[in-house]
Amino acid sequence: MGRCGFLRIIGIDPGYATIGFGILDYDGRSFSVVNFGAITTTPNQPFPERLQTIYRDMRELLDVYKPEDLSMEKLFFNTNHTTAIDVAQARGVIMLSAADALVNIYEYTPLQVKNSVVGYGRAEKRQVQEMVRSILNLKEVPKPDDTADALALAVAHGHYASSAAFGEYSRLTRNSGDYQKYRDRKDARK
Repeated sequence: MGRCGFLRIIGIDPGYATIGFGILDYDGRSFSVVNFGAITTTPNQPFPERLQTIYRDMRELLDVYKPEDLSMEKLFFNTNHTTAIDVAQARGVIMLSAADALVNIYEYTPLQVKNSVVGYGRAEKRQVQEMVRSILNLKEVPKPDDTADALALAVAHGHYASSAAFGEYSRLTRNSGDYQKYRDRKDARK
């Protein structure tokens, strides 16, 4: 766990028009909601400016809330390759902002998120959103859907991060030279 006996996680539902985010603290048993919402860009902005807005807003979130881990959905190509390429560019900007802030990045498939949150990999979006609402003790499902999806990604990461298999993987990663270089770099920036 993190610096105060909990892990701070930011879940991100990547996109370029609406980027959902959900920030949770997880103590290994329960979640506390820190904040959630969405970063938005407008279609009338040139695409490079939209990416710049995403980067700037992501850095602000990361600097203010200081999560240890970022959880993001893996990208799958659908039938619209132009949209997928634009989303991939936005994901790159999001990953760059996290790397610049020295935040660990984890990616999950939709199947992994559904299994972790609902316990069933073929769950419908509505079921996942309702389970997120229940787990986080929220009065209603957060809107827009991108925000609820981001919270589901944060919940899924909390569950995976507290599992024995993930702990073993993390222990091995921490003992590698790459992790130590990362930690040294992170400590130098403090």
